[in-house]
Amino acid sequence: MILEINPHSDEPIYLQLRKQIIIGIAKGDLNPAEQLPTVRQIADEIGINTMTVSKGYQQLREEGYLLTDRRKGTIVAPLPVPSSKTNEENLTLLLAELYLAEPDEEKLRDKIQTILSSFRKGEN
Repeated sequence: MILEINPHSDEPIYLQLRKQIIIGIAKGDLNPAEQLPTVRQIADEIGINTMTVSKGYQQLREEGYLLTDRRKGTIVAPLPVPSSKTNEENLTLLLAELYLAEPDEEKLRDKIQTILSSFRKGEN
């Protein structure tokens, strides 16, 4: 998995890392039980502080996307990932923002469908 971090972004690096891992899981680039690189490996590869990577991994563990196994290290959690009320609230807000930017419901549905179809390719 190739992570693209923008050090000049207003978004914190640990959140960029979090988002890219979640999208990688959804698209099937990262599979359940797949081992992820260590915190040190990612930090060295991207050139960021290990505490930043650790914070991103910790948040992903708390949200149920990752598990830590003493023998295997950090792995992708089994699917489906438990949903929370916060996820529903975030989705509602995101859809509201998208709707305000594109009030044509048909165009909005097409955009959403395009994104959804990119996730978990090859699975039914």
